[in-house]
Amino acid sequence: MAKESSFDVVSTVDMQEVDNAYQQAARELTQRYDLKGTGATLELSKKDGAFKIEAPSEFVASQVRDILGSKLVKRGIDLSAIRWADPQAATGMSVRQTGTIVQGIDQDTAKRISKDIRDLKVKAKATVEGDKLRVSSASRDVLQSVIAALKGNDYGQPLQFVNYR
Repeated sequence: MAKESSFDVVSTVDMQEVDNAYQQAARELTQRYDLKGTGATLELSKKDGAFKIEAPSEFVASQVRDILGSKLVKRGIDLSAIRWADPQAATGMSVRQTGTIVQGIDQDTAKRISKDIRDLKVKAKATVEGDKLRVSSASRDVLQSVIAALKGNDYGQPLQFVNYR
């Protein structure tokens, strides 16, 4: 009997790269001519994994979000890893918006991925292990086809395939 091969499906974000992108965006926010005197601020809470934007209007908040997004993309962070809440009105006609960084796969998404793997009708087994999913099969070709199928679907967050053995 051949040994089973497996890989893990995870969703992680390198917080050091997020911090570097935040530092670059904060620096650009203070230097850009069109945003210099607006009073827009950008904050990162590392322990919560969340961004907070305060701006005088929704337009300026979207500009700050675009700056942050461009810095994150340059650092190799997928923008779907950040879930932005709707802008909320704050004091003095200003706007507040928060964005949380998605770490790990939640139970609903894991069940959806597992169901999609079962729907492929291949001999592969998916098991949920905390905030990751382990897919195992006797055939490495089947695992390759599962990876290709999962890359083709959108689950609202970036997926990485690790521990392929």
